Amino acid sequence: MPRALVLPFALSVLFALVASVAILGLAPWISGVQFPPDQGYNWYLWKRPDPDVSSRATAWGGYIAHQLFLWGLIWWAQTNREKLRDRTTMHPLNWVALGGTAFFALLHGLQTALFYDGLAQDLPVMTSQGSVILLLVVVLLMEAPRRGLFFGAGKGWFAALRPMLIRSHGYYFAWAVTFTYWYHPMEVTWGHIAGFLYTFLLFIQASFIFTRVHTNRWWTFALEASVLVHGVIVALVAGQDFWPMFAFGFLALVVITQMHGLGLSRPARWIIALTAIAATLAVYSTRGWGRLEEVARIPLIDYFAVGLIAVLLFGLRRLRKS
Repeated sequence: MPRALVLPFALSVLFALVASVAILGLAPWISGVQFPPDQGYNWYLWKRPDPDVSSRATAWGGYIAHQLFLWGLIWWAQTNREKLRDRTTMHPLNWVALGGTAFFALLHGLQTALFYDGLAQDLPVMTSQGSVILLLVVVLLMEAPRRGLFFGAGKGWFAALRPMLIRSHGYYFAWAVTFTYWYHPMEVTWGHIAGFLYTFLLFIQASFIFTRVHTNRWWTFALEASVLVHGVIVALVAGQDFWPMFAFGFLALVVITQMHGLGLSRPARWIIALTAIAATLAVYSTRGWGRLEEVARIPLIDYFAVGLIAVLLFGLRRLRKS
């Protein structure tokens, strides 16, 4: 990483960690919220039972302001890309983006303390989960020309789509992350704190647009792989027994696809793969072999989604050409 970027990047990650832990300070403000009864599938528990105009307006208002801010930055960057050719240094754009991230972190904390409301009040939980899942699927598709899709193979399959995705992915990614960020109040469970840390890191990734940080393969891999940790923490905090589905399902994505973009030696990749297999077999030897199919769920869904999106984009590309 270029020297001029090291300190801003390190301080940004430190801010993300501090801001996430600082959410615990909201506990006295929100401890009196009584949640509505759980209504089962697609129900989000953490929302106030008596939403009013003020609570909804602050949640939606904060989201819309944050969304327009990020989309405006992306437009600014793409309009002035000739001035951003130097990828080894910070630009005013990057400082503005980081400052905006800090501002909206404080704003969301204040909004939670005063109103404890989010977009969850009006939308089912699958809209938030789905937006982030689709983001990760698009990353698989966009990165396939560089690292392949299956054990390094398939680099040429989607190469024609990469320029289109590079130009347009920022707008979708900015929507997905901002939407899920304002979907949740800043609740003090460790599952929520892990989730907000993850979104802060994604905002940092966006803030370093047109720098070497934004395309650093180890950093982007860490962001992709972090969903494994987040999924496991959320499942454990919620008392759900299917945490291995997240742990080993996302670990399978690492072994099959993601680690092949890191420039690792063949022995290193074999060590990672065999360790993942051994850990999976150790857990399911006690969990029950009949539940081993859980591991395949996330990879199957993700790779099916990659194929479906690719077909749609190839069709769109053909229509544009004709």
